[in-house]
Amino acid sequence: MSEQEKEKRPRVLDPINRMSEIIFGLLMALTYTGSLSVATDGREEVRTMMVTALGCNLAWGLVDAVMYLVGTYTERARNLSLLRRIRGAVHPQEAHANIAEALPGSLGEAFGAEGLEEMRRRFLALPEPSSRARVGREDFIGALGVFLLVVLATFPVVVPFMLFSDIERAMRISNAVALVTLFAAGSTLGRYAGGVPWRSGVLMAALGGVLVSIIMALGG
Repeated sequence: MSEQEKEKRPRVLDPINRMSEIIFGLLMALTYTGSLSVATDGREEVRTMMVTALGCNLAWGLVDAVMYLVGTYTERARNLSLLRRIRGAVHPQEAHANIAEALPGSLGEAFGAEGLEEMRRRFLALPEPSSRARVGREDFIGALGVFLLVVLATFPVVVPFMLFSDIERAMRISNAVALVTLFAAGSTLGRYAGGVPWRSGVLMAALGGVLVSIIMALGG
């Protein structure tokens, strides 16, 4: 594969997908580590917590991976249906309406009739589309990535309990690691959005703490 082809190749998971899955897995794990009491005697409760947290994230990682494939297929089927409606429209105005409806916000109005007509012509010039929507190898790689991100996000907050017998100390380190991870994820999203990374990081860390508190209060 040439360098040019590699550059054109889309990312399997964009930064929003990656960070969202990491944050989700991390928050799920925190609901279990946060349920421990510093007065816990022995290691049995800690062991149960670690197994439960990992098992939960394994299950939700699988669910997220399957839903990623479902979402990918649904979006492709929708796009294929839209392309067929545009190409099969009897009047250009009908195709314009379909294109404008698919565009986010008020972009359809912003393009105007000339812009929509130019897009219609480009759609007509595309090769004949597939007979049906499909998911391929890269989609399954993306699903595997989703699964691994959710599962691996468990370990940063669980490892301290493996390394330290003092529960209070392990909880402090675990929470600190979680805050740093949330800050890093928020910073990445902020940079991707063109904002101020450190502000987004602080906001995500604070939001993560609030969400964990709500999840635990609701019995999650």
